[in-house]
Amino acid sequence: MSIRHYTPRRRRYGQLSPRANGLLNLVFGIAILLQVIYPLVHGETLRLLTINVVYWGAGAMLLHALLAYGARYASTYFLFTFIFALIIEHVGVQTAWPFGSYSYSPDLGLKIFQVPLVVPFAWIMMAHPVLTAARRIAGNWVFLYGGIALATWDLFLDPLMVTSGRWTWKVSGAHVPFQPEIPLSNTFGWLLSGMFLIGILHLITPREKRKGGAGFRTTDAFILWVLFSGFVGNLFFFHRPGIALFAGAIFTIVFSPYFFNRWLGRP
Repeated sequence: MSIRHYTPRRRRYGQLSPRANGLLNLVFGIAILLQVIYPLVHGETLRLLTINVVYWGAGAMLLHALLAYGARYASTYFLFTFIFALIIEHVGVQTAWPFGSYSYSPDLGLKIFQVPLVVPFAWIMMAHPVLTAARRIAGNWVFLYGGIALATWDLFLDPLMVTSGRWTWKVSGAHVPFQPEIPLSNTFGWLLSGMFLIGILHLITPREKRKGGAGFRTTDAFILWVLFSGFVGNLFFFHRPGIALFAGAIFTIVFSPYFFNRWLGRP
């Protein structure tokens, strides 16, 4: 009679436990579902949905950051991005620099230093997937690619929020192409602030993934969803084909090197 020693199969690098993976998929799925519903509702429901879209999106990215890189990365990325976004948005509202002259609607809820609490969470929602993409392909130019990527993302975000009355601009000079309600200074401000944010996050957060941590399917899916929803939403629901084509083309150009790199399977 032989005695066999059973050794449980270990999860491969990049795999999560079923419970953690299920939680991540659930939170991310809710974040996407809320965005699917967005063009179908109006009034108070739309206002509440707008706020929840941001919080659930930020929550999904924070959870992925924790499961992929660990508590130190997630906490550092969260705290620094929140504080930076609060400061730069407060300066922007008070001085019109670097984005231009704008003001927030009371519809966005609780404000801290004239900045709605939900706004820093929008930066948190965007910063993590942009940082992961920039680190993969940009080498010593992570800060530059990150700033360009954030400014590109905003080409979809800002006109949507302005149209729904969440914030308003005073436009006195050049405006973003196909977005006459938004000054070109806003894109310039996103480029500058994005370069600073992503550059500092690159320096202060760990770069190595956890063993057995989350892969990049969630962040990849989120970036692709931004492109798809921004293109389809502006083309068919918000009746702004210029934004769909212009922002969609820029977004595709900026993120194509990252997805080509992912397709090649480079570590």
